[in-house]
Amino acid sequence: MWKSVAANGMTVLIVVFIALAGAIAWGQREFRAPGPLTVAVFFEVPRGASLRRVSDDLEELGAVSSAMLFRLGAQYADMADQLRFGSYEIPAGSSMQEVLDIVTAGGPSQFRYTATYVLSLAGTGELRLRERVPGSGEIVALADFAYEDGVPEVYTALVAAETPMVYRISVPEGLTSWQIVEGLRAADFLSGEIAEVPPEGMLAPDTFEVRRGTDRQGIIDAMLAAQEAILAEAWATRQDGLPLATAQEALILASIIEKETSVPDERRQVSSVFVNRLNRGMRLQTDPTVIYGITEGRGVLGRGIRASELRAETAWNTYVIDGLPPTPIANPGRAAIEAAVNPDATPLLFFVADGTGGHAFAETLEEHNRNVAAWRRIEAEREAAGQ
Repeated sequence: MWKSVAANGMTVLIVVFIALAGAIAWGQREFRAPGPLTVAVFFEVPRGASLRRVSDDLEELGAVSSAMLFRLGAQYADMADQLRFGSYEIPAGSSMQEVLDIVTAGGPSQFRYTATYVLSLAGTGELRLRERVPGSGEIVALADFAYEDGVPEVYTALVAAETPMVYRISVPEGLTSWQIVEGLRAADFLSGEIAEVPPEGMLAPDTFEVRRGTDRQGIIDAMLAAQEAILAEAWATRQDGLPLATAQEALILASIIEKETSVPDERRQVSSVFVNRLNRGMRLQTDPTVIYGITEGRGVLGRGIRASELRAETAWNTYVIDGLPPTPIANPGRAAIEAAVNPDATPLLFFVADGTGGHAFAETLEEHNRNVAAWRRIEAEREAAGQ
């Protein structure tokens, strides 16, 4: 009898084993087989989402045929805990294996809609809304608008529908801390308050990828930390013999360089002019410091500098004061900071606009006066032409 029981038990085990092997083979085929999607879709993995939630959402979206099989495949591949927060495009016909690879790969978020918020000198910003067409990768411009001019319906509809969207905040070099703070306060997709306007010069310009509801103070804190690191690194690798006693003085000089030129190849030349002047005890005589003395970084002057303002005694007017002003006059980028501590070795002492967007440099006052006369002729010609 026992032999019969053992034989029957062995038969059952063999059948179970064959069935299990068959089920595993079937599951593997299904996991790698083309999926049910007939068109590409965009799918968001929420921050901190569980595998169960993601698999159920994928099944509901029609991206996978079985949430349970997707979970089993992720666990079998030892990828169950490797989901990456973000929004991704899932191509038509993607297998479960391919979908798993997509939502665990990380890297740049593949959002269908992107809103880039570019801060302006006025302390506001323009939002540029773009759509990436599924499958083709083509980028389509949907709207460009400033909040004070009204928000277009295409944007409000996407927000109302809670459509996954990546926001980018672009902070250009040369903005003041007040302008940056005001620009962030104007962005409707951010949340929270900014405790206070940070010290001038201590916010690193950059482009930041954020989500709707990101805390404004958190962005400010990240910019502060980044600028501190950039300044420390630049100061540690500075040239010997600079007329700069501290990293703060380097930041002040960098802010003046940033406001004087936007031409990358000129930054170290401009820096050399100011360093040469400081070494000789000459006043810097730079217009952006006069403007900052008038506005103190709160807004844009919006007109030319008056002759009386060039003579006005403010803490920042380098036509009147000796040496550097007491604070930076803007937030410089990394390139301007590096130029401040590593200027070109030149005998240059002067520069003036040359009409091409750059500057004409000079070693002597006589040569500089000729350059100034040439620039004034260009200005007169442009004024006559109505430019």
